[in-house]
Amino acid sequence: MVIAEMSGNHDGSLDKAIKIVEACAASGAQVLKLQTYKPETMTLDIGEGDFFIDDATSLWHGKNLFELYRQAMTPWEWHGPIFKRARELGMEAFSSPFDASAVDFLEELEVPAYKIASFEMIDLALIERVAITGKPMIISTGMASLCEIEEAICTARKAGCKDLIILKCTSTYPAEPSNSNLLSIPVLRSTFGVEVGLSDHTLGIGAAVASVSLGVRVIEKHVCLNRSDGGVDSAFSLEPSELQQLVDESRNAWHALGNAIPGATEAERSSLRFRRSLYICEDLQAGDLLNTTNLRAIRPGFGLPPRYLSKLIGRRVGRAAKKGEPMKWDLLG
Repeated sequence: MVIAEMSGNHDGSLDKAIKIVEACAASGAQVLKLQTYKPETMTLDIGEGDFFIDDATSLWHGKNLFELYRQAMTPWEWHGPIFKRARELGMEAFSSPFDASAVDFLEELEVPAYKIASFEMIDLALIERVAITGKPMIISTGMASLCEIEEAICTARKAGCKDLIILKCTSTYPAEPSNSNLLSIPVLRSTFGVEVGLSDHTLGIGAAVASVSLGVRVIEKHVCLNRSDGGVDSAFSLEPSELQQLVDESRNAWHALGNAIPGATEAERSSLRFRRSLYICEDLQAGDLLNTTNLRAIRPGFGLPPRYLSKLIGRRVGRAAKKGEPMKWDLLG
């Protein structure tokens, strides 16, 4: 399942938001996700000190938190039209609430599931409020320690959540593949006994497709119409053609896993004839000795396997044999 995260890439335009929905559906993504918050529920309207982003490496350098969230938020009155358009196009649609009021609002819209963002996964009251709805929950685990993940899962379970998936996530924007640590996915699955997906902030689709080989069944990626348009998350978002590649290649990767039993598949059986096998390469009379000239390992594969060549050299044939006859045990004298 590929979840397309719109985030703030609508750039404050409902028309653009609807176009993103339509592009995601055309690309084959099964699920659309929003983020539901208001700047005043996220932080304080203070433009300095702890509330100012002065990290020069940040995509959001120079903004204060309130300003950033005001720019990136999806207006609540847009949620209904966006969800409606997604459903019309055959997609599921849900959101990440960032406080209890957002959960109450999303309940009115009858969302089918909830996502807890990685920065919110330590907000146990929020997890409990979502779990009380009884709906499936996805929790991103970026930055979280094993203890914090356990605490979040236990809180969700205790409050009634039965369907739970956690997402491996690296909370840098964009994330480097070298920091993705995909090998932690099976560790998380075995440790907590839940399905594990991937919330991927790397550029491109390589890390996401690779995660499928580790059993990931849910992949979340941010999407935009065009990175050159800008937008709060556009720098690490997929364009529609890339999203379609992700959908196609992750599906191919999943089917390619197959099973762990070696041997010819049903589809390969017709190719067995093109293996080498032992064939008579000269006309022989009864009593002739087999040697490396008149008995060779060649294609096709209807004779005895090549591993028997050394055992047959020096043996006599019991009847005449023509050049091109596959070697069989009953040819021996």
